[in-house]
Amino acid sequence: MMNFLGIVLTGLIVGLLARAIKPGDDRLGWLMTMLLGVAGSLVATYVGVAMNWYEQGETAGWIGSVVGAIALLVLYDLLQRKS
Repeated sequence: MMNFLGIVLTGLIVGLLARAIKPGDDRLGWLMTMLLGVAGSLVATYVGVAMNWYEQGETAGWIGSVVGAIALLVLYDLLQRKS
């Protein structure tokens, strides 16, 4: 249970940092911000393993997670503009 709460809290912090760094108005609630942070960490881990920056089973750090979340925010913004 504590591991899940740690993931949720980390995802929320990473999502908030990504929203603060990326310019523009991102209309996301708390839940979507948390999911953005968790997904950003997963993306950063996947890219890091694919580029041999991380070993298999190693997770991305804070900076990589925030960069991954910013990349997802940019992608989300591009998709919102088309619709």
